[in-house]
Amino acid sequence: MKRKDRVKHFALFGNPVGHSLSPRMHRSTYEEMGIEARYEAYRVESAGEIVPMMKSLGIEGASITLPFKEAIIGSLDEIAASARAIGAVNTIVNREDMLIGDNTDWIGLVRDLKDYVQIRGKTFAVLGAGGMARAAVFGLLQEGGLPVIFNRTQERGAALARAFNSQSLPLAALNDFRAEALIQTTPVGMAPNTDRSPLKREILTNFRYVMDAVYNPLTTKLLRDAQEMGCLTINGVGLFVHQGAEQIRIWTGREPPLATMRQTVLAALQGGQPED
Repeated sequence: MKRKDRVKHFALFGNPVGHSLSPRMHRSTYEEMGIEARYEAYRVESAGEIVPMMKSLGIEGASITLPFKEAIIGSLDEIAASARAIGAVNTIVNREDMLIGDNTDWIGLVRDLKDYVQIRGKTFAVLGAGGMARAAVFGLLQEGGLPVIFNRTQERGAALARAFNSQSLPLAALNDFRAEALIQTTPVGMAPNTDRSPLKREILTNFRYVMDAVYNPLTTKLLRDAQEMGCLTINGVGLFVHQGAEQIRIWTGREPPLATMRQTVLAALQGGQPED
């Protein structure tokens, strides 16, 4: 059987992966698109396991999640310009056994954020210094925004700021820092630890908008606190859907049905924990 006639095999690699709705979202999307494909979640202990698994299992495209977005770069054959600039990969495409790393997180964040906020000329507080933070800073700069980085480990935040010729401040400075929006990029508050928030609620009055990159649960403790403090909130669903849609475009060359993707994610989150 020719390769093009085989059932396509896509995957998610991370640790943990049990919380992820990527398998459910991707499977329903391929079904609607009429693409014969499977999408499996693989929990791995190190980034070094990913490339051998992709090659041995014939995986044609992979999503990379925490904590491997930065560590995977050295194992790949090529890196797209945006992913290299960000320093993090969340997408891999297998082209005739050449594994190429890309980043769709920044695209997902920008496309969703622009539905709510004018980015150009506005100041954004970015909380975190990992792969998603790097994608957020890159995307904001691409759109003419002014990101300021805050991280629990100040040295790591400063290193991220230097990489993008941007600004970082100590986490304590958030108490008196005002901006158009706060973008929370850490995994704090993600299922199953839904009772946690990375910030005290009083700080949130400094921002008109609060965006949380976490999509599971639908409304994190941070967003609940922000709503109670009078902020407009943006959950992580839009970011998640848009980054996944861009992955599908990269892997298949076709336009995915965004409405179906969003409905699948919302139905799963409103119905309880995912089964995947």
